[in-house]
Amino acid sequence: MSWQGLPPSSRRACRDERRGIAGVLEDEPDIAIVAEADDGFKAQERYFDLLPDVTLMDLAMPRCGGIEAIRAIRARDPQACIIAVTTYAGDGQVQRALEAGASGYVLKSSLGTGVAELVRAAHAGRRVLAPDLAQRLTQARPEQLTARERDVLALVAQGLGNREVARELGIAEETVKGYLSNVLQKLQASDRTHAVVIALRRGMLD
Repeated sequence: MSWQGLPPSSRRACRDERRGIAGVLEDEPDIAIVAEADDGFKAQERYFDLLPDVTLMDLAMPRCGGIEAIRAIRARDPQACIIAVTTYAGDGQVQRALEAGASGYVLKSSLGTGVAELVRAAHAGRRVLAPDLAQRLTQARPEQLTARERDVLALVAQGLGNREVARELGIAEETVKGYLSNVLQKLQASDRTHAVVIALRRGMLD
């Protein structure tokens, strides 16, 4: 469905692989689905081809994930309105999606017939965030890892030791130890392996 014949304020796009969402939106007279994509690279291409008013971005797409796609789109178009959509409610993933530039974050299970109202709210400039996720995000904020701490932990998750991590990031080995100490404290982890498990479960790592 294209937006020809509709006023500019009514242009919408759905970039989610679930046709169920598209089916709900197709029945809305003021919403036109202008494109769908099944991976993050295609989502970026179609966004810049069509410049939709609102984008629903699945975070669990192949090739290029949703968070990376959001970041890339917002880098070129800071005004892009993107709602992150996922099945996972991990605190870290919520934070990373918002940091990447998402205008909101919703779970697929909470969409249903209310997706049209979410799209309209985002288009009106309001942040779309499920109440339970907003509360969880606020409570979890003190435990969020910095970008560098995530970099260190991601390399640890790949099996690298402190020396290898230091070489990879171009920092001192003692600095790596300091970052890991902060990570263990923030995540209340007993050791580095436990920290990786916690971070993966919370969606803090790719």
